[in-house]
Amino acid sequence: MDRHRVLFVCAGNICRSPLAEGIFRHLVTEAGRSAEFEIASAGTGGWHQGEKPDRRSIAVAASHGVDISGQRARRVEPSDFGRFDLILAMDQDNLKNLRKTAPADALSRLHLFNAFALGSNKDIPDPYYGGREDFEAVYTMLLAGCSALLPKLGKALRAS
Repeated sequence: MDRHRVLFVCAGNICRSPLAEGIFRHLVTEAGRSAEFEIASAGTGGWHQGEKPDRRSIAVAASHGVDISGQRARRVEPSDFGRFDLILAMDQDNLKNLRKTAPADALSRLHLFNAFALGSNKDIPDPYYGGREDFEAVYTMLLAGCSALLPKLGKALRAS
């Protein structure tokens, strides 16, 4: 069976995309489907490369039983466009940045997270300059999207 490769992308890879990666990995593991997926996250910018996720992202994830403390920020690499078959941007700005750098044959794999998962064009807001409640709100949004994403990807995987 081929593995479905999913990359979650935000700006710095310390707030939203590590949460999305952690939540989705947790849901996949709980569903007993880990062997079906390769899951990662990255940022369109490299300001935080090598750093742990934001402490508030780690804390919110941990409060929901999700451990993202072992993740390290990285920037999207050119090879990611060929490696991942689904690249989900947290907001329109990051989607636009991905489209600028992606080769033409990868454009069909780039999507806004909420548009792909929930059929909504709403951005996942960046909680970086907010407080704990902003990170909690982002967690809730990502959980809803990731929960919808898992059965969609299962169907897509089985149909291929």
